[in-house]
Amino acid sequence: MPTSSLLMSDAVTYLPFTLFPSPMPKAIIPQALAVQTHFNILVDKISQDPDFLEEALAGTIQVDDFTANLFDIYKQIQQEGLTQTIAVGLNRTDYMVDHREDGPSPLKQVEINTIAVAGLYVSDCLPVVHRHILRSAGLLEESKCVQDRNNSPGMCAALAKGWELYGQQKNIPVIRRKFEDVYRRGSLHNDRRLFIDGWEVAVVYYRYGYMPNNYTEQSWDARLMMERSLAVKCPDIGTHLAGTKKVQQVLARPGVLERFFPDQPQVVEQMRATFVGLYTLDMGLEGDKTVEMALAAPEQFVLKPQREGGGNNIYGSEISEVLQRLKDSPERMAYILMDKIQPFIVKNILLKRGAPLQISDCVSELGVLGAYVRNAKDMVMNICVGHLLRTKSSEHSDGGLLAGVAAADSPLLI
Repeated sequence: MPTSSLLMSDAVTYLPFTLFPSPMPKAIIPQALAVQTHFNILVDKISQDPDFLEEALAGTIQVDDFTANLFDIYKQIQQEGLTQTIAVGLNRTDYMVDHREDGPSPLKQVEINTIAVAGLYVSDCLPVVHRHILRSAGLLEESKCVQDRNNSPGMCAALAKGWELYGQQKNIPVIRRKFEDVYRRGSLHNDRRLFIDGWEVAVVYYRYGYMPNNYTEQSWDARLMMERSLAVKCPDIGTHLAGTKKVQQVLARPGVLERFFPDQPQVVEQMRATFVGLYTLDMGLEGDKTVEMALAAPEQFVLKPQREGGGNNIYGSEISEVLQRLKDSPERMAYILMDKIQPFIVKNILLKRGAPLQISDCVSELGVLGAYVRNAKDMVMNICVGHLLRTKSSEHSDGGLLAGVAAADSPLLI
């Protein structure tokens, strides 16, 4: 994990992790794993449905330049016709346990991530560390409640399948390039094959490109070049848009899941059971009611912009400040409102460079990993790969692993 220091000894540091595994109800993880292949299919179907995406994002793209730029690329690809019909998706669906005093505490979805899913290898290594710590503390029985994880091979297998379907053989070379490198040294041949620095590119995996500050004008040109190319994209532009907060909100409307899963009521019921309340801020009566509801009890909600990467959501009194300013403006359509999940508080020690060792009140977020590969109309791979856990101090409302707020963790199944 790079740091900002120029000193060689400080150039890299360890990714934050918890000293102990965090307790989690044993029944929660199977419930989350059971629906992941359905969410894989949902994301893939949305990515191929331009009418749905255009309708869902109609208000958002009027006021959010970043989403509008992504959608412009999507429209151009649709108008030109798809060059590549192989799709590879690596998704992570995030959940929290919603703590209820008056009954069972259900698993509730925070969001679906369709681009740049991170933390796989660290999460695979951590159970060994946590079992060792528990055994060193004399907690032998507890150490048996930490399960192994092996997420990286499953996720990588989807990328390898995309490479194979593109027509390549084994021994996959991997190169890492920035958008600026693609802009300067990338090119499309007449048959739309993508080349950079003499390499023909079979699969593009985006580890970047999910925030507005990831882009310059040249970066947008590079993204368009890659999307127009014959290379398999992970994610392609439609899949990227399928992971927006606005799409998540629209999916929670009555009857919308049924559009993608007709005659599958049990699948719809399973998926919908994980949803919390999600509310539009589009202009009109429904959006006005959402504003009134949020201003009346801001502590019960989260205000979400169309952003990934952590640290973007708005909570508490800041919701009131933002909505008082935007309540009569179309700019409010850049956000959605979500019921705030009330997670369990657990005690743990977060190990971070430069931070004091202290017991903190913490909350955890379970991420369920899915991978799929589609070749034209045929789904050739659709798997639930596994799970990972991230934990942060309860004093932080928002922030992810790579942002340095959350720490990698393991579930202690109870």
